[in-house]
Amino acid sequence: MANAPITQDVMTIPRKLPEGPVNLVGLTRDAMRDALIVHGTPEKQAKMRVGQIWQWIYQWGVRDFALMTNLSKTYRAELAETFVIEIPEVVSKQVSTDGTRKWLVRIAGGHEVEVVYIPEDSRGTLCISSQVGCTLTCSFCHTGTQKLVRNLTAGEIVGQVMMARDDLEEWPTPGDRNVETRLLSNIVLMGMGEPLYNFENVRDAMKIAMDAEGIQLSRRRITLSTSGVVPEIARTAEEIGCQLAVSFHATTDEVRDTLVPINKRWNIETLLDALRAYPKVSNSERITFEYVMLHGVNDSDEDAHRLVKLIEGIPAKINLIPFNEWPGAPYTRSSNNRIRAFSEIVYQAGYASPVRKPRGEDIMAACGQLKSATERARKSRKQIEADAGL
Repeated sequence: MANAPITQDVMTIPRKLPEGPVNLVGLTRDAMRDALIVHGTPEKQAKMRVGQIWQWIYQWGVRDFALMTNLSKTYRAELAETFVIEIPEVVSKQVSTDGTRKWLVRIAGGHEVEVVYIPEDSRGTLCISSQVGCTLTCSFCHTGTQKLVRNLTAGEIVGQVMMARDDLEEWPTPGDRNVETRLLSNIVLMGMGEPLYNFENVRDAMKIAMDAEGIQLSRRRITLSTSGVVPEIARTAEEIGCQLAVSFHATTDEVRDTLVPINKRWNIETLLDALRAYPKVSNSERITFEYVMLHGVNDSDEDAHRLVKLIEGIPAKINLIPFNEWPGAPYTRSSNNRIRAFSEIVYQAGYASPVRKPRGEDIMAACGQLKSATERARKSRKQIEADAGL
């Protein structure tokens, strides 16, 4: 295989925040406290005020200060003059025949990202984005054919969760009993972008999602998917502690260099060393290895045996993902028989190897298909193949 383009160093330009009111969504508790003090809240009251406002925003989904009835009318008016509670704006929504929902949402600067909700019998998973575009140029991924535009802020990341709860009409009413079954029960950072190239914003957003007085998702219900940004993997365990998934996709460096070019910087051995340390730190149950099944590229019996040998000693589950084809894709999906044979080898070695059922394909909401309409570069098959080094 010819060499794929190496992943560029991601230098995101710090974004100058718009002048005017401060958006409270995405601020950590400490940052919110500081902002309230700067704008006149007495220091002694600030921590209590954060607690009150936090509950209104993240537990009840309230965006209007006037409705925050445990605050005085005067204070509510003061807040409304200085602050806003804003989340990304829904541009369009599509619903698949299987119930999958896909939203296109607009963020500051007019950029758009995609968010996908996948309902299942026992849970509802929201797939959120961490960047506009992506820096990784993984050759099988439609999202990766779009250049990186910028990192999302913590508010834009957690705002996707809030937007989905709006659409699912899932904010509880103050005073009502807590409902155990949730429509939105799980979050996966598997949308557009590489979460670990936007570490601080992802961490702050997930801390808000896990906060016991807000959205209240347990860390075991949040999965961060990385292509293997090795230096940030240990930080993820220490500072977020969520579940980890890795876009693995190949069993030799030669093949992975093409499929996941970041492998040229941190190869399979380096990545696996970092993963071996991960469960111990975060007390995570198992690491999920994502493996997209590409016909004739990474789907042989030899690959399956190599995969099992590579991950020896790591508590793991292997998610086999039938390739979701997209217009101009340089690969095709492995046959069902091939996927079954591969899965059986992994299963016999003692690892769970579920084959992910493609969801939302009719609305281009399946894995690797996300790519917002406005940023979509119309590329010919030849261009895509050239970029992928095929």
